[in-house]
Amino acid sequence: MHFDQRTQQALREAGLETTEIEAISESVVAATRDAADALEAFFDGRETVYSDMDMAHSAGDTVEHTIEYCDLFTHAADIRGYLRFDTWGVPVEGGRVLDDDLIELSLGPTVNERVRFAPDPGEL
Repeated sequence: MHFDQRTQQALREAGLETTEIEAISESVVAATRDAADALEAFFDGRETVYSDMDMAHSAGDTVEHTIEYCDLFTHAADIRGYLRFDTWGVPVEGGRVLDDDLIELSLGPTVNERVRFAPDPGEL
């Protein structure tokens, strides 16, 4: 089950039955899987994307990236994986779809921030 023991107990105290808690937990897992699929689909077939990533040697507000792949997996409500650019990569520690042409990923070590990606710099 997705919820930890304290959350399960609080949900029971709020009047939910175990079967209801299990159903809610399953819907969270399914929504997380759908979000990961949508994030991967955003990068599929795109060679270039733009981001608002803070880069040490970047002169502008947006950065152009050549994408090799985005490989994500889920565990309960967590999205994890790896985003590979042409010459480097970074762990993904979460993400969400903001709209059809804008996503946000929480990137891990070396970046350690939330970064928005779009197919066009004007979308950022």
